Amino acid sequence: MRRSRYFLPTLKENPSEAQIVSHRYMLRAGMIRQASAGIYSWLPLGLRVLQKIAQIVREEQDRSGAQEVLMPTIQSADLWKRSGRYDGYGKEMLRIMDRHEREMLYGPTNEEQITEIFAGAVKSYRDLPRNLYHIQWKFRDEVRPRFGVMRGREFLMKDAYSFDLDYESARVSYNKMFIAYLRTYARMGLKAIPMEADTGPIGGDLSHEFIILADTGESQVFADRDFLSHDVLADPPDFDDAAAVASVVKRFTSLYARTDEKHDQAAFEAAVPEERRYVGRGIEVGHIFYFGTKYSEPLGARVAKPDGSETAIHGGSYGIGVSRLAGAIIEASHDESGIIWPDAVAPFKVGLINLRAADAACTAAADAIYARLQDAGVEVLYDDTAESAGAKFAEMDLIGLPWQLVVGPRGVKAGTVELKRRAGGEKQELSIDAAMARICG
Repeated sequence: MRRSRYFLPTLKENPSEAQIVSHRYMLRAGMIRQASAGIYSWLPLGLRVLQKIAQIVREEQDRSGAQEVLMPTIQSADLWKRSGRYDGYGKEMLRIMDRHEREMLYGPTNEEQITEIFAGAVKSYRDLPRNLYHIQWKFRDEVRPRFGVMRGREFLMKDAYSFDLDYESARVSYNKMFIAYLRTYARMGLKAIPMEADTGPIGGDLSHEFIILADTGESQVFADRDFLSHDVLADPPDFDDAAAVASVVKRFTSLYARTDEKHDQAAFEAAVPEERRYVGRGIEVGHIFYFGTKYSEPLGARVAKPDGSETAIHGGSYGIGVSRLAGAIIEASHDESGIIWPDAVAPFKVGLINLRAADAACTAAADAIYARLQDAGVEVLYDDTAESAGAKFAEMDLIGLPWQLVVGPRGVKAGTVELKRRAGGEKQELSIDAAMARICG
């Protein structure tokens, strides 16, 4: 994509309304624009990041055996009344009356909707287990929306729902999602720590939230450093091997990990040797729940057991804040110049900079490199504008693409380009072929 044709309304100054790093940089980098309090439009650069995050989430859900569906944003209030949550959910739920005087709502979550779908289709234990997920917009009417996409009213979320015959099989499904979440965050270049959590309005008695480490995080984290050294991608368990999956989950849940609300300093020192104690900050980006028959009982989701008797199915739900992750990644990966995108979620892999657009030789060389990158399948943003070199460098640092490839008159004469790695800032003068090999490798 040529910068001269790309809709990228960047800002030079920090917006006064932005209180945290991710909000400032998302506005300045032209990723989002506020439509109303807590509600944002996603512009081309931001949407590319959102789609990259969603795709990683989707791939790891599929890998675990979950199947994708798509449910509506608007739900019937009757479902929520049958489950008993309609009156108890609170003012965060946006309630709507349609033209026929039917009570509707903008869904904050989908336990009722998916349980009704499942109850109408599955009647036998032979059709279990199943896990269905979707990636859909949600709405919660926060009393004080703030921090940009980190605590907005409208947000993109992956929510999955498991259906099992009993607790033992439901725990197998829960463990699969536990591992899938660890893999998802690791693929995004994030260190995620699972912690026991309250179930809140979802219900149930088993729950973990996933906290990614970020210096600017909202919660203080106290954890065993073994979390930081383990690479779940290096030796992943087979999802069909329930014992292997359970073993990995046990390894993680046996380690000390608490946020400031749950932290106990005697307990921390007793459980973790001094050299392994980690104290930092983090951001919640995912939450998983087992809630048994909380929704299947009132909504009639029952199946026949092998002996012919009937039982209510056991359920779990698993949420990842997809749009929240875009902000959380920035909180975890930035510097004073701007965003530093991990490769897997970067909107473009390379920022190609033509330092002298008015110079015919410089432009010819930059155009040729642009064509080579495109032919190689590399996502590239080509700054072909007449802006000053300083402005070009500042914008590329701000938007945080993993690689910057600089073409200037001096380098054209020597047959070289400057290659910069955004993370770390290392620069090298290389031949074009060598630079291409580094990028494509």
